[in-house]
Amino acid sequence: MINEQIRDKEVRLISETGEQLGVFSSRDAQKLADEKKLDLVKIAPNAKPPVCRIMDYGKYKFDQAKKEKEARKKQKTIDTKELRLSPNIDAHDIQVKVKKAIEFLKDGDKVKVSIRFRGREIGRTNTGMVILEDFAKSVAEYGTVDKPAKMEAKSLVMFLAPKS
Repeated sequence: MINEQIRDKEVRLISETGEQLGVFSSRDAQKLADEKKLDLVKIAPNAKPPVCRIMDYGKYKFDQAKKEKEARKKQKTIDTKELRLSPNIDAHDIQVKVKKAIEFLKDGDKVKVSIRFRGREIGRTNTGMVILEDFAKSVAEYGTVDKPAKMEAKSLVMFLAPKS
């Protein structure tokens, strides 16, 4: 709450430099803020009496937005890239997918490797497990198995995380 929105009878007042001025009526506190051409801002509404501070509210909001923007810049988002294989994939095709997975892991992304079973292939999930184990060994230098291979509906799924 700022300026006229503050409806309390008495408030504890803090100056723009941070020193405590004491307990004032909200009208007197507002007059002090107006004399200095600043805003009266309630910073601790649950205290008895509520604590208000004299400050330039526009500048405060601007500084907060700037800090938030800086914090967002420093964050690293980790994406999950997906590679799809089939149970009857050829050796060279696996190597192409391994190269792509290594590229993703080097960039710092997680990789989801899935093998989709269609029709009668669902009875041969053990071959899919072997393929995923070989895949994990191939990229072991760049990443580790985050979640081991597991059946989800008609797919066998494994997650790889980059090595730190």
